[in-house]
Amino acid sequence: MYLSKRKAILVISVSALVFFFTYIDIKSQDIKITDGDTIKINGEKIRFSGIDTPELKQKCIKEGESDPCGITAKQILIDKIGKNKVICISEGKDQYKRTLAECFVNDESLSSYLVRSGYAFAYRRYSKKFIRDEDYARINKIGMWSMKFEYPWVYRRNN
Repeated sequence: MYLSKRKAILVISVSALVFFFTYIDIKSQDIKITDGDTIKINGEKIRFSGIDTPELKQKCIKEGESDPCGITAKQILIDKIGKNKVICISEGKDQYKRTLAECFVNDESLSSYLVRSGYAFAYRRYSKKFIRDEDYARINKIGMWSMKFEYPWVYRRNN
């Protein structure tokens, strides 16, 4: 059975559209991790709302030794994201024109994960959302809570 020219074009067009939409869905995101609480997805700079992580140059002291806690916070985020798709829910823009958002990997909040890991803090000045996660890390002395540290906002003010 042969298709008419018009039907053949229609079948080819539909097939091309299906391939195109499938390709876009499969295509990976261009994700760059700037630091523990800032990422870029396809060029859009996204700052995690409601949390604050140590600065990249920030050090903590663990058992008398210097610990690069800012680098560790970034690495924890890199490891958590891996090759997974990141979904962000925008909450507006900050004063630096970054998108403020809560982002998720496999339905898990990256902000909650970082705070519970002890390498991010509930940024109470802007949100109360992650206080329970912070309490959990503090009580269990997880991450930075097992070290001497400056809160990131204090570190920025002093440096």
